[in-house]
Amino acid sequence: MQKLWYGAAYYDEYMPEERLEKDMQMLSAAGMNVIRIAESTWASEEPEEGVFDFGHVTRTIEMAAKYDISVIVGTPTYAIPPWLAAKYPEIIAVTENGPGKYGTRQNMDITNEHYRFYAERIIRKLMEAVQKYDNVVGFQLDNETKHYHTAGEKVQKLFVEHLKQEFGTVEEMNREFGLNYWSNRVDCWENVPDATGTINGSFMAEFEKFRRGLVTEFLLWQRKIVDEYRRPEQFVTHNFDFEWRDYSFGLQPEVDQFWAAEAVTVAGCDIYHRTQDELTGKEASFCGAITRALKQDNYLILETEAQGHVGWTPYDGQLRLQAFTHLANGANSVMYWHWHSIHNSFETYWRGLLGHDMQENRLYREAKTIGADFARLSGHLVNLKKENQAAILVSNEALTSLSRLPMFPLPDGKTCYNDIVREYHDALYELNVECDVVDAEAQQYDFSNYKLLVVPALYSASEQVLGALKAYVENGGCLVMSYKGGYANEYLTVYHDTKPHMLTECFGMSYQEYTVPVKVSLKDNLFSVSDEGRECSVWMEFLMPETAESLAVYEHPFWGKYSAVTKNSYGKGKAFYVGCHITPEYTRELMRHIVKEAGIEEAAQQAEFPIVIRSGINMQGRRIHYYFNFSSEERKQEYLHEDGRELLSGSLVEKGGILRLEPWGMAVLEEERIL
Repeated sequence: MQKLWYGAAYYDEYMPEERLEKDMQMLSAAGMNVIRIAESTWASEEPEEGVFDFGHVTRTIEMAAKYDISVIVGTPTYAIPPWLAAKYPEIIAVTENGPGKYGTRQNMDITNEHYRFYAERIIRKLMEAVQKYDNVVGFQLDNETKHYHTAGEKVQKLFVEHLKQEFGTVEEMNREFGLNYWSNRVDCWENVPDATGTINGSFMAEFEKFRRGLVTEFLLWQRKIVDEYRRPEQFVTHNFDFEWRDYSFGLQPEVDQFWAAEAVTVAGCDIYHRTQDELTGKEASFCGAITRALKQDNYLILETEAQGHVGWTPYDGQLRLQAFTHLANGANSVMYWHWHSIHNSFETYWRGLLGHDMQENRLYREAKTIGADFARLSGHLVNLKKENQAAILVSNEALTSLSRLPMFPLPDGKTCYNDIVREYHDALYELNVECDVVDAEAQQYDFSNYKLLVVPALYSASEQVLGALKAYVENGGCLVMSYKGGYANEYLTVYHDTKPHMLTECFGMSYQEYTVPVKVSLKDNLFSVSDEGRECSVWMEFLMPETAESLAVYEHPFWGKYSAVTKNSYGKGKAFYVGCHITPEYTRELMRHIVKEAGIEEAAQQAEFPIVIRSGINMQGRRIHYYFNFSSEERKQEYLHEDGRELLSGSLVEKGGILRLEPWGMAVLEEERIL
């Protein structure tokens, strides 16, 4: 990309009155140069079977061109029209909870042959209608695609075919999954049971893996169709989303995004987050790192909120802070969902940039400042490249295992895989240690670019992955693994040797027992942590050091002889193991210690949250540094990098100078030197 994109989703067909040109004028006046359209309006584009009307699409594209606004066209396949559901009711997915009903979106069986036929037809007709327009710069495949828990008869048959390819024989499947248990042993492929009724964790996890694969196949199928029409310079993207907790939180459980990203030329995502006093930038950092990893490149923010939830109305300055936070993590765009607040239906109160009166408002005026700065500074800020020295390893298989096995979520009933991952990410974030997110297989088992690799709750992992972690330490890396690591293989079959499997020598310790901690704290001589910060919860393993140094032991009359946190030197590297669920306070102080042990000597460590510092290298070969103030109080912060220019004000700043950061304010600095 040669410039930053700033814009919004726009739906002419949702408007209560004719205002297309007025909206384009307002978009242009706000410095917005891109809109997303068409991805959710199949029923408008094909109001009855075989009758096509793309007037609202083409008139929007033409009016956007008049105001020099680019357009991303979405394929409209994630919400089917009523006539299609009436003609083929079997398109509506049968899930674990039984047959579905028409009315919501994303409720179809994406493998259904009738759905595929009509979806392909509407995609082709849409592409024919828009391919002549020069301002159509790219295409979005579907929308936040997932498997929608489809589990009907056809899906079960496809799953059996997957099992045949994976295992070859029922005997091998029986052995790997332990299907002798409770007489679940399968005698032939024809008698493989419906996966939705299984009590076997391995069988269930393989079904989840298979369904995630359906998403990859579906997006690749759409990509092949779009490729027949698009010009070489037009990109293909998808708006990947994340585990949803009323905002974007963690790794998406229903999609293997690292594999599904094969279907796109540019990674895109939807990141929503809390605002007001709960705006931290953590979701932008973590979810942005996942998206950055998908193509190992910059990415597009295709959706984020301007206002969003009623409780998310941002304070003055927060819209700007949010926008520049995305750029600081490697995004090349910020696009709002959506332009205006709609006047009826399910998302009436999910507000856009404009309110229900569709007039200029406080946030629109703030958006104008963002658009002006994006346009003015685009050459300095687009295509920011990150050079992070730390990474967090994530795994959909581990997520499945810690979410769906008996006894999980963990014994407190609420702690899941993404909670554990986020606690380590958030600790590094608060310490201003930037990190990437990696997938073991997508990374091809090579972590050598990183001084520090954090591996939270890797319950399910192949021996190839575990061997790669061991080699990483042996060759000089610094590894941190949390509890439940290296316990079961990729099929959730528990390794039948000392834990952690293959890594006892690497960590210099082992364990055989574990329990749920009750009135257990940590005792150490390293960290200044409050009494409450030393409490253990959820899970504890009784670590028995051999060559490892014990950094913390359990403070308990019976469990006090066991270690809780260990450090071991192995080969040229170091390996830390955290055998219990620790508090965010303790996690932060532990990671502060480990970051130094890993040799990450960043100037940014001289500042901590709510001051957040993000850095990268721009296209001119100069370092860019973002200094953010995530608080309602003015902050003064020493500038920790080489002499440069503050781009928003144009003022020169010397190393050691003092930056004055307004509440929810920021500074963007470009070093003078060229690398």
